[in-house]
Amino acid sequence: MRHIPAATLLIAALGGFVPLGTTDAQVINRLKRAAAGAAEAEVTRQVERMMQNAVRCVFDDLECIEKAKSEGEDVVLTGDDGQVLMDDDGKPITDPSDVKADPEKPGTGAWANYDFVPGERILYYDDFTNDRVGDFPRRLTFVRGNWDVVEWQGRQLLRNTGPRHSAIVIPLPEELPDRFTIEIEAYLSYVTYQMFLSPVSPSGDNWTSLPGNFFQIGPTGTGVSAYSSRAVKATNEADELTKRLVPIRIMVDGQYVKMYVGERRVANVPNAELIRSDGLYLENGDNGTEDNPVLFGAIRVAAGGDDLYDVLERDGRVATQGILFATGSARIRPESTPTLNQIGRMLRDHPELQISIEGHTDADGDEASNQDLSQRRADAVKTHLVEELGVAADRLETAGFGETRPVADNTSPEGKQQNRRVELVRR
Repeated sequence: MRHIPAATLLIAALGGFVPLGTTDAQVINRLKRAAAGAAEAEVTRQVERMMQNAVRCVFDDLECIEKAKSEGEDVVLTGDDGQVLMDDDGKPITDPSDVKADPEKPGTGAWANYDFVPGERILYYDDFTNDRVGDFPRRLTFVRGNWDVVEWQGRQLLRNTGPRHSAIVIPLPEELPDRFTIEIEAYLSYVTYQMFLSPVSPSGDNWTSLPGNFFQIGPTGTGVSAYSSRAVKATNEADELTKRLVPIRIMVDGQYVKMYVGERRVANVPNAELIRSDGLYLENGDNGTEDNPVLFGAIRVAAGGDDLYDVLERDGRVATQGILFATGSARIRPESTPTLNQIGRMLRDHPELQISIEGHTDADGDEASNQDLSQRRADAVKTHLVEELGVAADRLETAGFGETRPVADNTSPEGKQQNRRVELVRR
């Protein structure tokens, strides 16, 4: 029997072939390359399995990390935007001590010119955590199509798999006011997908029947859209929507509309025509599929408010929903830039003003932990105002009240959102 080198057998087993005249050295080199490719493929499979099954925690959310580990779950760490953090070898980071890059701070990088300020009175909030996977969300109104709650990358999301003109209504407790904001996370996995969002529904699925403007969300165009020849239109490409779940933010003040994809403003329209109603109509303009679905994360609708100083002068205190923190942490997220800058300008324009910064939480979790967290968050706001915006430290005091001073019912999603706040109190 002719002797066949072991290296040749191995390379053949790996799916290769051995040409006539191939030397053992050449075979070994091919074997090394094939083995490297196979090892890389196996690493890729391991990473995919980890990404699918592991609990995702923001890198400094120690409570999430410890809870998952105590329950025997694998953990992968993400940034504030939900993106999994990778090490130099392309593997998910699982240990907070391995996170090298400092998180972005308010007022830095792309957030320097970001100017979205959320409304402070919550009209609607839902992140689907109270819904059963596979069900239609209980707090939304079904119109038509295939909608269900799915678990995706450690979160519960709303999924649409078509057909075209699938639609839902986000019910509101009152008609949208003159000033309001909308926040919704979206992932449109195919480049041609388009979603349409409007305070009123079109007649007979015909968007050309809708007077004025509506909001468009899609990779090829996100912004303020219109079919009416009289209405303005301003949209920009947003291909990041095909890659991940991205926050979409809309800020309306009368006819003035600004719209953002992540930290990037994609529309700035001073003369939009928006009809007000007590609901938001959301429709899929294309056919979603099981393999290429449309996914939505948390939905938040809030009424806008008066100038911070005007409310402070009138009531002696003002609450803000615009200062955001990393989950379970006192680290201020960069989306807080506009609200912090508002406070800084107010203090600069009124040098006699002295305030107490109060931190408040909802009633979830341990009461003592909430108390400590609220104090640390109030201290973090003071530190930013002093160190980054030049406010004199002796003009500011801090206090943390945890869950002891709710302003709304802690049993509803809207109430919990309302209770998670920073208040400024005139001294």
